[in-house]
Amino acid sequence: MHEPDSLHRAGVRSGALLHHLDAARHRASWPTVTAVIPTLNEADNLRWLLPRLSGVDEVIVVDGESSDGTVDVTRRLRPDAVVISQPPAGKGAAMRAGFQAATSDVIVAIDADGSMDPKEIDAFVALICCGFDVVKGSRYCVGGGSDDLTRLRRAGNLWLTRLANMLYGVRWTDLCYGYIALRRSVVDRLGLAADGFEIETELCVNAITTGLRIAEMPSHEFDRRSGVSKLNARRDGLRVLRTMVRGRRGPANRRNARARTGRNLPGLEPTGRNLPGLERTGLGVPGLDRAAREPSALDQARLEQAGVEGAAG
Repeated sequence: MHEPDSLHRAGVRSGALLHHLDAARHRASWPTVTAVIPTLNEADNLRWLLPRLSGVDEVIVVDGESSDGTVDVTRRLRPDAVVISQPPAGKGAAMRAGFQAATSDVIVAIDADGSMDPKEIDAFVALICCGFDVVKGSRYCVGGGSDDLTRLRRAGNLWLTRLANMLYGVRWTDLCYGYIALRRSVVDRLGLAADGFEIETELCVNAITTGLRIAEMPSHEFDRRSGVSKLNARRDGLRVLRTMVRGRRGPANRRNARARTGRNLPGLEPTGRNLPGLERTGLGVPGLDRAAREPSALDQARLEQAGVEGAAG
C-alpha cells in the first residue's frame, strides 16, 4: 500500500486514509486496475516509470511510432504489457485507443514522462470504490502542487478552469491535468473523440453532461524526467476552449451537476479525516456498479455535501 507523497508535503495526517485503504483491501476484493500510458519517444522516462507500476494489473502502452526504442524498453521492463503502435495522431487518440483495449475494472491514465507519482494510484482507485465514476487529479487543491508549470501555463489553466466552472456550474480547481481514473464501464458513455491534449477537458466535461459522479483529489506534478513536452500552450489552450464551448449545457443541467460532483473530498482535507463510506463499499465488479447506483443514505448525504463544500485550491 502506497501513501501519496503529496499528502506528506501538505503536512496531512494520512494514517486514517491508509487505514481505510487497507481495510478495503481486506474486507472486499480490490478492483483490477489498468494503467494507460501514451508515449512518443519516452524510452528514458519509461525506465523510471514502468518498474514503479507494480500495483496495477495491466499496463497498456500506446506508442506513436517512437524512434528512440520506447517499445523495446517497454517489452524488456514489462513483458506482460500490451503495446499498441499507431501513427502519432496525438495524446487524445492514444488515450482513446488505450481505454478501448483495457480489460480491468478501473482505468488510470498516467503520463509517460515521470511527472505523475504512481504511488497516488491507490488513492485514485479508493475514490472510485467510494462510488465515483471519474476521479481527476488536481495540482491546486489542498495537498497538490506542481514543479513543472510555467507562468504562462499556470495562468492559462487558471483562466480555463474558471471558465469551465462558470459554464458547467462546478467548482473544479484544475482543468488541464491528465492524471485521471475512471470506471471502464463508463468509457462508452463518455463519447470521447478528441485527438490532442484537450482529451482531458473533454473527459471531464462529458462526465458532467452525462450525469456521472466526478471527484477531484490532490496530486503533485513533478518535472518531466527527461525530454521536452509535446504540449503547445497556445494551440492546445485554444483546443481546450473549443471543447468547453461545444459541450456547454443549460442552467437546469448545471444545477443537477452540482449535486453529483465531488470536489476536494472531506477525506483528503488537511485534517486527514477518513474517506467517506470506504469501509462499507462492496468492491468486486458487481460491487463497483452497485456502489455507483445504490449508495447508502449516509454515503449519499456525504457525496452531496462534497459537491457543495470543497477546500480552496
